[in-house]
Amino acid sequence: MATPPDPAQLAAEKDLLRELEHAPMTKRWRGYLKFIGPGYLQSAMTLGSGTAASSLFAGAVFGYDLLWVAPLGMLLGILVMSVVSHQTLSTGQRVLPAMAKYANKWLAWGFAVAAVIASIVWHFPQYNLAAAVLTDATDTIGVEGVPRMAASGFVLVWAVGLSLTYGKSSKMVRVYESFLKYTVWGIVLLLAWVVTQTETDWGGVLGGFIPSLPETKGGINSIEVVVAGVAAAVGINMLLLYPYSLLARGWGREHRGVARFDLFTGMLIPYALASSLMVIAAANTLHASGAEVTKGAAVSTLARVLGDVIGPVSGRMLFDLGILAMTLSTITLHMVVCGFVAMEWFGLPFGSTKQRLFTLLPVPGVFAPMLWSDYAVWLAMPTTIICGAMLPIAYIGFLILQRSKAYLGDDRPTGGRAVVATGGLILAMAVIVTSLTFYLINKFG
Repeated sequence: MATPPDPAQLAAEKDLLRELEHAPMTKRWRGYLKFIGPGYLQSAMTLGSGTAASSLFAGAVFGYDLLWVAPLGMLLGILVMSVVSHQTLSTGQRVLPAMAKYANKWLAWGFAVAAVIASIVWHFPQYNLAAAVLTDATDTIGVEGVPRMAASGFVLVWAVGLSLTYGKSSKMVRVYESFLKYTVWGIVLLLAWVVTQTETDWGGVLGGFIPSLPETKGGINSIEVVVAGVAAAVGINMLLLYPYSLLARGWGREHRGVARFDLFTGMLIPYALASSLMVIAAANTLHASGAEVTKGAAVSTLARVLGDVIGPVSGRMLFDLGILAMTLSTITLHMVVCGFVAMEWFGLPFGSTKQRLFTLLPVPGVFAPMLWSDYAVWLAMPTTIICGAMLPIAYIGFLILQRSKAYLGDDRPTGGRAVVATGGLILAMAVIVTSLTFYLINKFG
């Protein structure tokens, strides 16, 4: 948004997309591949501590039984984000002002505030996990005794420096987003290697995609893992950042098809693969060996997901670096979300000093290792559930916008398309509300 795309290049891009719209499916998909990007940004944002924790605990404690959770959560998220992309690209309007004008001002405020709160809350488990894997990595190479707060401080410096490049260096942003893309696929390939090198019960894997709730084991309740897994797939801050990432690229009505393609290829497929492979790898190693995995499980214990196959040192290092990359990308994008909210509600110029200062709102998360070092991985579970409880605020806002003739005009879906779009929003909201209700009943009786 600080460096808009070249108008001539954008016009040529739109002409090509208009041609592809009537091309055969295979040719159209090949053409779409060169445009994908915003979906990977969302994959990098959601593949953080919440996904890592829910997937690792699901596989280590319950084997294949909870494989169905992450794909279900992401599929529901894709349904919602498809609606968001249609709204944004049809109107060209920024989401918060549009929601304030055509839905409800206070609902838009609630969406913005909830996105900021979620970014702040989610920062704590990111720093907690990042510091834990950094100190585990230093222990592995023989540099023992590094304080976790020192490691957390290092992550803070890196994240602040990188988040401030948004609006300052478009080249750095492109390099960073490419790094996110390769990180996502690197994690997928590494976990796939573990699965191929271990004994996998493929019948059990297929059965794991059938919803079930196994009994509590080791003090870990499957309902808690399910709710955290669903909530980790799509966060309310992702729903806020996504439409801005579309507009920042100059995308418009001609990009609606490629946006849907991007969500499936850049978000659904990498996320479903990464989370499912993580569950299977944890089941094949930790669960199969009978390792005791509790809420206080150390990173070194969970690193056996790779260590048992690749090697006690190299596997542990790769595990630590992979998890670190996941947390760093999420930390940076959470900070960017806070900056966008400040820009919208206070009219701050993008890239201005005040707008950049708002990106620092989640910084208190750096103190997480001081408070919850005994729960290096598990802290992501309750915090993810808290953030997931805010999702209905956004869903209600987008549902009202979807039915607004004044907002969408002739682009408001009718007939079967309207049923699918509206039904997807209602279904996603029903699933998150129902799962949270079961969680609260189970926890508090």
